[in-house]
Amino acid sequence: MASYSSAGSAAGSQRRATMKQVARLAGVGVKTVSRVVNGEPNVADATAERVWEAVRELDYHVDLRAGSLRRPGGATRTIALLVGSVDNPFAGELHRGVEDVAREHDVAVLASSLDEEPEREVAAVEDSIRRHVDGIIVNTTTADGAALERVLHLGVPIVFVDRAPHGIEADCVTSDSRAAAERATAHLLERGHRRIALLTERLNVATAVERREGFAAAFTSRGADADGAIVVSGLVSAEAAERAVAELMGGPLPPTAIFSGQNLLTEGALHALHKLELRDRVAHIGFDDLPLADMLQPALTVVRQDPRRMGRVAAQRLFRRLEGEALPPEHIVIPTQFIARGSGEIEPDGRPDPPTA
Repeated sequence: MASYSSAGSAAGSQRRATMKQVARLAGVGVKTVSRVVNGEPNVADATAERVWEAVRELDYHVDLRAGSLRRPGGATRTIALLVGSVDNPFAGELHRGVEDVAREHDVAVLASSLDEEPEREVAAVEDSIRRHVDGIIVNTTTADGAALERVLHLGVPIVFVDRAPHGIEADCVTSDSRAAAERATAHLLERGHRRIALLTERLNVATAVERREGFAAAFTSRGADADGAIVVSGLVSAEAAERAVAELMGGPLPPTAIFSGQNLLTEGALHALHKLELRDRVAHIGFDDLPLADMLQPALTVVRQDPRRMGRVAAQRLFRRLEGEALPPEHIVIPTQFIARGSGEIEPDGRPDPPTA
């Protein structure tokens, strides 16, 4: 069993800033600083902002051992896993990968749902810090990382998984979303499709942005008319995706192919195409595999991610930091797999693509 020390232990001999120094720079009392960094209520926004500015300027790190000195090394032997929604099968696989590694270290995993809300993400991170978790793995809700900027200075190791926020130097473990989306879209274009609909989540989600970029890049690199690239974003559920597909197919110029950019959106698209009796006439590729996808008629063509492996790699990275390794931030990319099963090979006239020799 590997052991590790407290979350902020590997800083070396350089003297760290103290809470008193933060209080002096911010012009407040020590108790006010404590309330701000611990996320307690009833502190004026202007006061809290002065405290966070002082925290950043002094590179102040919270002593996370204060609430757990009775434990060996000050560690609580817990880590937090913050995901979009714990009831999403993707998050379940991610959780299992993290848990497999955490179990090897005799550490418990505390999972929480963010529901794709940046404010809830910040609150969940702050709550995790108050609970003195030793580290955090987060499936961030935002593309720019601004929501978490103020809490990344508090000395708790954080690894981002599945989504890499821009503008933040931190460990990230993701899939090759942009390249995979471009490949899937090119697959449809190569079969003659020129009106293709992309279904995505809200565009504050990093993976939604990356998959839209890959989708657009495929049209550009293959000289296809961009007017045929139909993007429907802001979809938050399978039901929303089902309604969107029904509206698209009922319009005057319906798409001949659909690329659904997330597993729940794929489920909604499948329901819509089934109800409209278009499953064997409209090409469809899903990002993320689904249980029994190979049993459908036609079987579903997918971009398969490996969320369990992503979770394992993210947890391994986190534990290396907890064990004291001084690592530069790294973005680790887990390859995806393109699986052609039939639905993505339907031609624009509704015929299956003929087999290659």
